[in-house]
Order: sequence, then C-alpha cells, then structure tokens
Amino acid sequence: MNNILIFGGTGAMGEHLVNILSENKDNQVYVTTRKKRESKSENVLYVEGDAKDNVFLSSILNRKKWDCIVDFMIYNTDEFKNRAYKLLESTGQYVFLSSSRVYADSDTAITENSPRLLDVCTDKEYLSTDEYALTKARQENFLFGSKHKNWTIIRPYITYSEQRLQLGVLEKEEWLYVALNGNTIIFSDDIASKTTTLTYGGDVANGIASLIGKNESFADSFHITSENPIQWKTVMDIYIGILEKNGITPSIIMEKECYRTHNLRPAYQVIYDRYFNRTFDNTKISHFVDVSTFKKTSEGLSECLSKFLLHPEFRCMLYENAVSVHNVRIPLSRLNDNKNRAKYLLMRLGLYKALKSICHK
Repeated sequence: MNNILIFGGTGAMGEHLVNILSENKDNQVYVTTRKKRESKSENVLYVEGDAKDNVFLSSILNRKKWDCIVDFMIYNTDEFKNRAYKLLESTGQYVFLSSSRVYADSDTAITENSPRLLDVCTDKEYLSTDEYALTKARQENFLFGSKHKNWTIIRPYITYSEQRLQLGVLEKEEWLYVALNGNTIIFSDDIASKTTTLTYGGDVANGIASLIGKNESFADSFHITSENPIQWKTVMDIYIGILEKNGITPSIIMEKECYRTHNLRPAYQVIYDRYFNRTFDNTKISHFVDVSTFKKTSEGLSECLSKFLLHPEFRCMLYENAVSVHNVRIPLSRLNDNKNRAKYLLMRLGLYKALKSICHK
C-alpha cells in the first residue's frame, strides 16, 4: 500500500490528482482540507485541519511513514524554510508545486533550464519583495541546496478547470460573475494582445501522477503545460462565444492598461508575467506522460465554461474594478452575505478603496 499525503489538494489540479491516484487501489490517499469533506472513494480520506498550523502538521506527519507528499500549499519564504526539512524527512518523495511564473521573459519556448526572474532581473525594488514568482524561486533554491535529494519540483503555469476560468489576471469571480449579473466584462488591451499558455488541471494532475514514485524524477524540476499557446484576446472570444450560446450577450469595456498596474504590488504579476509571451517546450515531462493527450486549449476552455454554467458557483465577490470604475450595478439580493453587501455599498459610494488603504497601513 502506498501512503500518499496531499496538502491543499482541493483546487483545480488537486481534485483531479486525488481522483487519478484513487483509481489505483494500492494507493491510500490522505488530503488535508480546512472544510469538512466526504470522500467518494474508499481509499481517499479527507483530514480536516489547517496545514499551515505546526501542531496539525506534526500530528499528520507523525501519523504514518509517507511514501509521497504532494504540496499544493502557498507559503511565504520563511514559512517554507521552517517546515521544508520536516517535510523532506517525513516522506520517500516530496513533490513541491512551484510555478512557471518563476521564468524570466523569453523569445523562445521555455525549457526547465530557461533563466528565472530571481537570477536575471535587475529591478531592485521588485527583488526586495516576496512576490509570488520570487517566493517560489527562493523556495526552489532551498530544495536545490538541501542535503536531501528526495524532492521533485513541478512548475505548472496557468491552469483552468470546471471551477477556475481566468481572463488575464482576472479570476472568474472578477469577470464572469459580473457578466452574468451586470452584463459587462472589463478587460485591457495590454494583456489581450499577449500570448499565453493555459493548461487543463486534469492534464497537469496526470503529469504529476506520472512522476510519483519515479526515482529518476528526484532532485529535478518539470513544467507541465499545454503546447498550444493562445492570445488572451482569443481566450476572451471563446468565453463570449459560449456565453452567447447560453443566451448571454455581455457588453465589453476594453481599457488601455490593466487596472492592477495602478498599484505597485499587484502590478508585479502583470509586469513580470502577463506582459510576457509565454510558450513552453514539454520535452522533459513527455518522457513520463503522453502530452499529445492534453486537451486543446480552445476545446478545453469551451467545455469547462459550458459545464460551469450548468451549476455556477462563485467563491467570493472580486468586483471592485467593475463597480468602482465602470459603475456596474449588482442587485443586493445576488450578494451572499452582509459582508459582501457592505463591501459593495462602500464601492458604490467610492469609499472602499480609501478604507482598504487605511486598514493595510
């Protein structure tokens, strides 16, 4: 029996990985979750608790000798350093989810040896931050320098699924919720013109599963991405086409610049990723999984949005730009609790941004 522990395995990639691993009855899969979940498979057990809590972490690591730990959690640099050795010493293989956002801009298809931002960027102000791409690279460096060599680094890029559908830097809660309720999608020309790579979460999960238990994947890094680059403008057109098939015809506002460029920290994701044209060379992972079976991006996005529209569920309301800048109106009856209603009303009054700034000082 292979005992596999998955931290944070309930997202776009994690849910698919759990299902794939559970198909092998020789696997016993444990998944940490902050909310109570019922398992649909006899060899999957959801363990309720906060994986960032040290007491909970110690209790679950001491529970068994783990053959593999897959870590989807997002840590800051110090959090990772404080637990990395404990994780490496508690398992036969530690699979660390990094990100292909670690890579610098490239005129050619990115390989695992392409330069990383942390190594080549000269922007001192940016390098002084713990922004996501830098954080992941610093955590990779910790593994590179470790005496333990039982780790595998995964660098997925932008993933989509039946529950996650991005448009540039916008999650579905920022564009699709507004489209379904206010019929206005707000996007920007600066990102729409860029080429990106979107990968179905189930395909990334298949790639991860193919590396589990493989000694030849130890002390190495792999990106698992589609080989079908696509312009963000085309992504938007695909979404609009599916919405129109479902009787929804949203209006579109195209700004010149992404609104996040107006705030320094959120701007880094735009400047050091979405402004890059991202294409990938999948040769390395193709030795473990048949990448030709990965979903074509246009087909996958269409399928996932169509399925989502059958039973739409939104995690949270991230509509500040739509309400504050473009005066989108959302009926209060559509907002799911008093906190979101208060937030929306403050946006309508033009007070939300100022109050948020005060609270973060």
